[in-house]
Amino acid sequence: MVFEYYYLITEVLWVNLFLHTQIGYKKEKPLPRPKQYVVQLSQQQRNYLLRLVRKGQNKARKLTRARVLLSDEDKSDAFIAEALQINPQTVRNQRKRFAQEGLQAALCERPRPGAQPKLDAHGEAVLIALACSDPPAGREYWTMQLLAERLVELGVVPSISDETVRRVLEVIRKRFSRRS
Repeated sequence: MVFEYYYLITEVLWVNLFLHTQIGYKKEKPLPRPKQYVVQLSQQQRNYLLRLVRKGQNKARKLTRARVLLSDEDKSDAFIAEALQINPQTVRNQRKRFAQEGLQAALCERPRPGAQPKLDAHGEAVLIALACSDPPAGREYWTMQLLAERLVELGVVPSISDETVRRVLEVIRKRFSRRS
């Protein structure tokens, strides 16, 4: 039984090898997509991008976008993507964004969706003042729930959970511990 199974597998492998080598059966690579959006940089834009890349003091994503725009001429998406170690779709997206919205839009990130923070700078200051003050009568220390309830009573925020208070205090603690 094992021998028959082994024989069957080796026979299939030999047939596949024969088809690929003797007959010349090869999977053809798909043709590269024609460039739908072509990047035409002016000399001023090219100089700006070169200065941006040479300085290297920007975010990595912005530098990658600049390199995509600089290397776009006469090179395929796959070549650029492989050289910059990014996805070819990213190259196409950058080219499209440059053509439709301009250089600055192509370099900068769009705003990301998400909820606004519950506490702004004023709210954080009130929270720190509360946490550093004496706890309410009958308590040894402030709990997260007590801090959250007190913030709502003071009208700093309409509602806030104890977990949000904990996270904000953790961020503040880390911010101050880095300074020390």
